[in-house]
Amino acid sequence: MKAEVVVDGIPFGEGPVWCPDDTLVVTSVSHGVLYRVWPDAARAERIAATEGGANGAALASDGGFLVTQNGGTDFSALPGLFPDPPPFRAATPGLQRVRPDGAVEYVLDTGLLAPNDLAVGRDGTVWFTDPGPPPGMGAATDQPRVGRVMALRPDGRLDVVADGFWYCNGIAVEPTGALVVVERTGLLRLLPDGAREWVIEMLGPGAGDGFCLDSDGRYYVASTLEHGVRVVEPDGTVVDFLEIPGDGLTTNCCFGGDGLRTLFATDALPGRVVAWEGMPTPGLPLPAWPAP
Repeated sequence: MKAEVVVDGIPFGEGPVWCPDDTLVVTSVSHGVLYRVWPDAARAERIAATEGGANGAALASDGGFLVTQNGGTDFSALPGLFPDPPPFRAATPGLQRVRPDGAVEYVLDTGLLAPNDLAVGRDGTVWFTDPGPPPGMGAATDQPRVGRVMALRPDGRLDVVADGFWYCNGIAVEPTGALVVVERTGLLRLLPDGAREWVIEMLGPGAGDGFCLDSDGRYYVASTLEHGVRVVEPDGTVVDFLEIPGDGLTTNCCFGGDGLRTLFATDALPGRVVAWEGMPTPGLPLPAWPAP
């Protein structure tokens, strides 16, 4: 299957979300904004400013979004990513609500390190990764294992679900209800009794960032430096790699389009959204966050 460019001009995109109005909303980690994309028109426009580093996102029941705010990233510390790095935009790490009119407010703004990605459970629980600074940006490569998986319950309670991660990144809920996170170079399943098991321990040279699932429980993992999306069966078998031509850095992906049979990916560098149409299995439908 061939990746087609949907739109460009979205700097360091992340957190793609398919919306009921047949648009795609993506975050910009580098510029602290949200973009709405009209795939059929190959057009995008800014719809909200979160400041800091807008990272993961999920649809809210009111048509807005819930966003993981990582606090901002100093891209000048990563030479070569941007010819002219954007200015550092600091913000309080937390969870932000983006209302349909673009207004932004915090849902959580205390006690968090650098929230990265999130997933909404069927009961309205918000599961999110809180790994701290990425290796090489405010933390040594052999950083302490401070990463956590958190749960914001429907009653407002905040729980630590699991901790001691090196760098927990993407997160999703399997059809069975189990949580899976990207940790180091693999996919790690978190079991209800507190145990952990590898779905796959080594995804490949590009490791993984954000990911999504299809209705059969396959994982589609953004493979960063390998520039594409790796397809993994529920038993951990790698069955395909969806390549994006040229150089770049792939950060996340989601299903959308007619029947959820288009796979969209944020191609953070050079700053595009790409798509594979006519996927053989539709995406797993995702619940919306029940906005108060």
